[in-house]
Amino acid sequence: MTPDEFRTYGKQVVDWIADYRGGIENHPVRAKVRPGEIRAGLPAHPPDRGEPFDRLLADLDERILPGVTHWQHPDFFAYFPANATGPSILGDLLSSGLGVQGMVWATSPACTELETVVVDWLAELLGLPPGFRTDGPGGGVIQDSASSAALVAVLAALHRVSGGTVGDEGISRRYTIYVTSETHSALEKAGRITGIGARNVRVVDVDPSTLAMDPAHLAALLEADTAAGAVPALVCATIGTTSTTAIDPVAAIGEVCQAHEVWLHVDAAYAGVAAVCPELRWINEGVAEYVDSYATNPHKWLLTNHDCTVLWVTDRAPLIGALSILPEFLRNPATESGAVIDYRDWQIPLGRRFRALKLWAVLRWYGAEGLRAHIRSGIELADGFAALVAADDRFELHEPRHFGLVCFRPKWTDERMMALLERLNESGELYLSHTRVHGRVTLRFAVGSTSTTAQHVRDAWAAITAAVAQADPR
Repeated sequence: MTPDEFRTYGKQVVDWIADYRGGIENHPVRAKVRPGEIRAGLPAHPPDRGEPFDRLLADLDERILPGVTHWQHPDFFAYFPANATGPSILGDLLSSGLGVQGMVWATSPACTELETVVVDWLAELLGLPPGFRTDGPGGGVIQDSASSAALVAVLAALHRVSGGTVGDEGISRRYTIYVTSETHSALEKAGRITGIGARNVRVVDVDPSTLAMDPAHLAALLEADTAAGAVPALVCATIGTTSTTAIDPVAAIGEVCQAHEVWLHVDAAYAGVAAVCPELRWINEGVAEYVDSYATNPHKWLLTNHDCTVLWVTDRAPLIGALSILPEFLRNPATESGAVIDYRDWQIPLGRRFRALKLWAVLRWYGAEGLRAHIRSGIELADGFAALVAADDRFELHEPRHFGLVCFRPKWTDERMMALLERLNESGELYLSHTRVHGRVTLRFAVGSTSTTAQHVRDAWAAITAAVAQADPR
């Protein structure tokens, strides 16, 4: 494709995206296809000769779009938002156009140095401690997801607690990490990947009313495991759990971790970005004093398209010690000088896309005021939906609730609940998901799309109550 051809078709693609986003409400929220239907509609073999790009765009409309679930739809309430905004899309396009492979500073200095700037900017916007800045002993890095952030945090913790022997000799002792029943499954997966083992991912009790980690039970488990010969490596506290947005008491957990010299990782994948609003910075209580690593996802609620997770550490040495391998072909004067950051040492893969461009574009386009307005809007809309639920005696509202998520349920059996959920989602009018709270099926209504308005929330509630009335008329 020549530059002129790229210009022609690139304009068509931008127009297609703009038209799609402008008319997204014309599509059912959830794809209405059967398993295998998309594949069956596509050729079984690749073309022998190249095809015009126009035909690809036609197939996109006819073959692909029917199988897309529209995450940017204003009636998408199933999962935490996956904001993809104009500035972030354009930033990603610029990244793709440059085609940078930023594995080390020398392979593209701007890729590394812009990343250090935007992660420092974001730390400042969220009110995170100065120790997370890249001009000190710690620093931030953009990962693909909070799952990867959790994995590298576990590896860094293992490196620190073993004095580096795990990386050299493998795991020869029983190491343990600590979560709750509400912690994201990424931590158990990290335990499996690192060789700690799922059985050594210890589950700490939660407060029955708040679903937050119980620091006293954490202390008891740490003491019992240490007495039994285990080596506690990492505790994960969550700010905004996936199921219900429960908030673990970071400061109290941090005191326990400090007493036992255990790495404390905070998973704030969804909710951490809410601290861009000064009135919500209470969620960071204890972070400055106790936390070793902290991760949040701009690609959820902060207007930046996937993938973009920021992981900060207070001390980069264990992270680099766990992950740095320097083959001859990567040796260069800048690396040897020690004066630069080589982000390949802060992540699992070697290769790195220029992800900082899209986050940079978002921060510059919206500014702090625009980011705060978006977060506050999502919370206000969720509060409005929660008020509707609370006012209807046919429903139960899960409390406490935080941020842009509302967990609720009709006063029905689980079987009827799941049937209701599928009926609502099949309608194409809205998309919800479910979880279990105290063993009972509970619906999740997550607000966060940039195009969702109060009318969309009211219409969603009307659809839900109509379906309930139809199934259970008074």
